[in-house]
Formats: sequence, structure tokens, C-alpha cells
Amino acid sequence: MNYLDIEPNPELRKSKVVILPVPYEGTVTYGKGTSKGPQAIIDASSQLETYDEELRVENFDRIGIHTTKPLKLDKDPKKTVQIIKEACKKFIDDEKFVIMLGGEHSISFGYYWALKEKYPDLAVIQLDAHADLRNEYEDSKFSHACVMRRIRETCKDTLQIGIRSHSKEESDLIRKEKIPMFYAHYIYNKNTGWLNAAIKNMPNNVFLTIDVDFFSWDVISDTGTPEPGGIHWYKALEILRTIFENKNVVGFDIVELSQTQNSNNSAFACAKLIYRLINYKFTPRKK
Repeated sequence: MNYLDIEPNPELRKSKVVILPVPYEGTVTYGKGTSKGPQAIIDASSQLETYDEELRVENFDRIGIHTTKPLKLDKDPKKTVQIIKEACKKFIDDEKFVIMLGGEHSISFGYYWALKEKYPDLAVIQLDAHADLRNEYEDSKFSHACVMRRIRETCKDTLQIGIRSHSKEESDLIRKEKIPMFYAHYIYNKNTGWLNAAIKNMPNNVFLTIDVDFFSWDVISDTGTPEPGGIHWYKALEILRTIFENKNVVGFDIVELSQTQNSNNSAFACAKLIYRLINYKFTPRKK
């Protein structure tokens, strides 16, 4: 099955968007199931209405959304990152907008690495419950808990949103490097004025990485490292729409869905989120 259950799968050469499933589960440390996340999202997408009720558009035919086969990966996290980088680079060089479906959060570094080569001024915005700034976790520098630390080694233009859990080591680093971070408790009842101010001076080209544990449990509950106090659906969309309206989002990923047999709600929420973000990207802005 392809994303949105489009049959036949739209031709790659005619498509602006590429859905890239990356079912990697190599460094997970709590709940299992992230390897099943990409397919669960694709399966759930078959139940989506293709008319976007917020934006009042139906874009999928005009855009072209091509779904690739799941990426074949290596057990070694470092090798997996390289495989992901090379796969993404081929699509990026062909001017495709890549949406990577995880899989655990460590995969984001491979995609970032490919984008950074094309956009040297790339900024990264992370929506997440966790800071992911550890230098090493369980003997791996390519753990899901280290992804933003690896990214920040070559990108200081980062913004982390919705954070509500990090270690003392990470806290010290945040203060030392003055890492821009907006905690969930801070943004909960505020409009997006804080976000407009934060992104105003960031580079225009942005990679957006979204860990599903950013969301409140009533939106997405199936994730490997859940944290209470997440962001609700419409507040999250307000944040995301602000980013897309003010920056050139050059790619995004959705990671850490841990699919279970108990519910399809979380997978459906991810599928709908992806379609909404595609429409934020490709719907002309009204002047």
C-alpha cells in the first residue's frame, strides 16, 4: 500500500513529494515497536479524506506523492545513518521534498546530513519531549538520545520546542551553549508570539524533525518514550503552521511512533499530520 492508498503509486519523476519509510529500531531503550511505525502510518493514511478542511484544498493529485519501498538498513547505527544520508541525497538532488517516516529518532541525523550538503545555511527545528543532547548513550554516539547533539556539532541554528525531559548533563550543556529551547510548560497557554520572535533571525531554510512524543497522549499515545504534559492537536498545528508560513521548510520527518496492536489512533494522527504539513508546504499563501 502507498501513502493515501494512491494506486498506482504516482511516478517518481512526476512527484514533488517522496514518502520514505525507514523502519529502524536499533537503539531504542524503553518501549519497542518503532520499526512498525512507518507501515502503520501508511496503512492508516488509506482512511484519510484527501480534502483538507482547514486549508480548503485538495492537493494530492497536483503535487504528486510517491511512496518508496522501506529502506534496507544495517544493524550498526553509524552505518545506518550513512545509508539514510545516501538515500535522501538522491531524492534531494532530484529536487524532491522528502518526508521520512521513522523508526527511531536516530535516523534524523542521516536526513539532516544530506540536507546540510545542499543547504549550508540549514537551520533545524525539533518538536520533541526530550532534548536528545546526550553526547553518548548506552555506548553509542548515534543513539536516539544523541541526535540533536550530533546535529549541533555542525549546526548552531537550532530551536527545540515542547521539551519536558532532559538529564543534568544536557541541562549543563543547554546553559553553557545558550541553546534556544522552549519548554512545554512555557508555551502551553501562549500564542505564537514567542515563536515568531525565536525564528525571526534564523536562516530561511529549515529541517523540521518531529518526535511524536511531542504531542499530548490524547493525540498520540503510542510512542517508545512517553512523557506527560504534551502539546494538544490544535496548539501543535498553530506552531507548525507558523513555521511553514515564515520559513522555507526543505524537509521533515516523523519519528518514534511505536505501533501496537491495541489502537490505530496514533498512526492515524501521524498520517493526518503528514498530509496537513504537505498542504502547509504546497498550498499558495493568500496575500
